Amino acid sequence: MHESETNESKKSLAELSEGLVSIAAILNKHGRGELWFGVRNDGCPVGMEVTETTLRKVSQAIAAHIEPKIYPEIERVDIEGKHCIRIAFSGSEVPYYAHGRAYMRVADEDRQLSAKELEGLILRKNRTREGWDSEAIADPGFQLGIQRLRDFVKRAGLPWSDAPSVLENLGLRTAHGYRNATALFFPKTPTLKLRCAVFASPTSPTLIDQHDFVADLPALIDEAEKYILRNIHIGMRLEGMRRVDVPEIPQPAFREAIVNAFCHRDYRDPDEVRIAIYPDRVEIRNPGSLPDGYTIDTLRSHRVSNRRNPIIASLLQRIHLVEAWGRGLSLILNYAPNATFQQVAHLFITTFPRNLKPTQGAESQLESQLESQLESQLESQLESRVGSALKARILAALAHQPLGKRELSEQLGQRVVSGPLHQALRDLIADEWVAYTLPGKPNSRLQKYQLTDKARILLGDKAL
Repeated sequence: MHESETNESKKSLAELSEGLVSIAAILNKHGRGELWFGVRNDGCPVGMEVTETTLRKVSQAIAAHIEPKIYPEIERVDIEGKHCIRIAFSGSEVPYYAHGRAYMRVADEDRQLSAKELEGLILRKNRTREGWDSEAIADPGFQLGIQRLRDFVKRAGLPWSDAPSVLENLGLRTAHGYRNATALFFPKTPTLKLRCAVFASPTSPTLIDQHDFVADLPALIDEAEKYILRNIHIGMRLEGMRRVDVPEIPQPAFREAIVNAFCHRDYRDPDEVRIAIYPDRVEIRNPGSLPDGYTIDTLRSHRVSNRRNPIIASLLQRIHLVEAWGRGLSLILNYAPNATFQQVAHLFITTFPRNLKPTQGAESQLESQLESQLESQLESQLESRVGSALKARILAALAHQPLGKRELSEQLGQRVVSGPLHQALRDLIADEWVAYTLPGKPNSRLQKYQLTDKARILLGDKAL
């Protein structure tokens, strides 16, 4: 019960007025919270006298001094044998006022809003009611991508007449021009971005790979799905005489999460949808807090849906990427019951655990698996740059320290220094990826091979 952005504690009703301010501040920031009387701000109960008259006094103060009206749950709660009052409240009609003033919760403090901040809060509320995707495109230079529109119409099984008529039927035209959703699906030059990355360890910020995609919305959904498939483990099973690929994370589950991310994200936020792949999990992140009155528990237990972007959802439904009833989370959990959801600041994150998990007493085995996976992915990246798998493995081996030919041969699993190894080293030296440690004595028995600055830059780009 420590004080937080959604929890406030007061020792007694002498602080009732300040408590009302906290209610308004928390409602304006989070839409719900709790206020306790008889509890210190460190969460320690001190107790107080609680009678029916006391509870009535609290209820009347809230009714008289909080606007718009709220109807909180007020009850006596005994903590460690001491009487306390718990007030649980919620509301979505921001802004809320206490004693005629509006406040905003910042950490465990209540800050009065300036006139400009209050105006911004009201504007955001009004915009949310309509939805960003329904507003007219503000960019006067926007150009319609006719071919993208034709492709969509074909995929949706709709008849084609002409662009204005099709857009009218899709609900994408207003008296002031095209709606914002048009720019996501049918731009001549796309600007919507997807950011994807593979990380070296479960906690490290070190990148193995990073790729930014810019395309229309349906294309980015496909790119996100392909990126995950390229960077997770794929098993197989036999169905009769046919091999079937089996990703370690069920493909329908993470595809649904990707669709949800693009469908329900907050497009007023300049951030982008992100795919983060770690050795132990895959995270799909999209900007945008849950709608007022919704929590993670509500979404999981009641399987309800609130469409932040109804036009985007409608367009995705036409090409069979979402359902009219919005069962996205339900479908994810049907395929991947161990998936989790969380809201961090203004990000909604869907997490899929991967099969690579430590068992008790097997930490060293996990570390070995992670190292092997990292090296494999790194060599795959290097191979595309230096021209062969052998050269890539040589560079990866030299990344740790200079090595002689025999040491290289052993690390590569060869009993003797082979002809291909000789040739690969000559090529790498000629292309300035590798250099001698003793440049004046190329045939010395003490000769070793080391990476050049050029190679270190390449390795740094891929595996810092």
